[in-house]
Amino acid sequence: MTASLATGADPDTLVVSGWSASSPYGLGAAAFTEGIRADRDGTRAADGTADLGPYERAGRIPDFDARSVLGRKGTRAMDRATAIAVATAGMLLGEAGSGLAEDVPEAVGMVLGTGHGSVQSIMDFTRDSLTGEKPFHVDPALFPNTVMNRAAGQSAIWHTLRGPNTTVAGGAPTGLLALNYAARLLRQGHCEAVLCGAVEEFSAERAWLEYRARTGGPHRRPAGPLGEGCALFLLESPDRARSYGRTPLATLLGTRFMAFTDPERAQDAVSRAVTEALKNADVRPDEITLIVPSDSGGPLGAREDAALAEFFGDRLPPRLRLRKLLGDAGAAAASLQLAGALAADAAAGPVLVTSIDPDGQTGAVVLRTGAS
Repeated sequence: MTASLATGADPDTLVVSGWSASSPYGLGAAAFTEGIRADRDGTRAADGTADLGPYERAGRIPDFDARSVLGRKGTRAMDRATAIAVATAGMLLGEAGSGLAEDVPEAVGMVLGTGHGSVQSIMDFTRDSLTGEKPFHVDPALFPNTVMNRAAGQSAIWHTLRGPNTTVAGGAPTGLLALNYAARLLRQGHCEAVLCGAVEEFSAERAWLEYRARTGGPHRRPAGPLGEGCALFLLESPDRARSYGRTPLATLLGTRFMAFTDPERAQDAVSRAVTEALKNADVRPDEITLIVPSDSGGPLGAREDAALAEFFGDRLPPRLRLRKLLGDAGAAAASLQLAGALAADAAAGPVLVTSIDPDGQTGAVVLRTGAS
């Protein structure tokens, strides 16, 4: 560890000092903020330019192409999820200013959440290995796209981030888990700043897998449109942010995660996660100004809503529901929820973000939005 790292992150307080997003509204935080505040539907009907699988609508990043966004060099074999992550990281680093990749690359880490990596790449590579003249007649340049840490690793290489590099996968709450993991890296002194968030791509292959899981599994969910996107946040100490001229946008106050083995226990798990997150944050329920739930729909979503309604009672704060606007963004959903909390036209104060997944995990994060 370098001397600069040894005197880095504040052990108690961490802030979000920058963020960016690639979403069905387009590229960048400004496009995302405009779409959220306008309550605009970001999903689009099939138009012949992309295979939506069994779905009639999808929340895809409009006109996104790796070569047009990132250039021709190094993008020939890059999968869509990786390209989205690399582009989002570039926008965040470009807007955040100094003290990052160009100045102290060894002090900046990356924690990126994902579902399976690129489902399309995994299925295409497997298909090629079975249909080629021989099983090993595959394009070796495509193999890196089949591993789930491809997006995180390539983002760090592309932007010269030499700090810790971690991939997190945890279903719908993945973005909250990535934020929590990034906070641990900082508080343990492993780096001074972290880019954290999650990415998910849309593909016909993922669409069919999700459709079969939703309509044929024991935890059936609504077969609404899928989405894609990436949201990344710059997490660091408030002193470091201000030393480089960045204004803290939100303070991380508390996190809590719970597991449940039976869907009937999901409501209790959400309630416990919220209770513990607020306790860790030292925030009263009546102080929460906005809730951003996963809004997953179906019985599971109903249990999340019931837990929040029971917990807050008559003082249930306004809720920002993003899934109806963006589609089901899979592993990127919770990071887009966090971005929604920052983009929403709401009063500054404590914000609660919750997420729940059919596989049995739920999480809650409390942020205090506004300059810190």
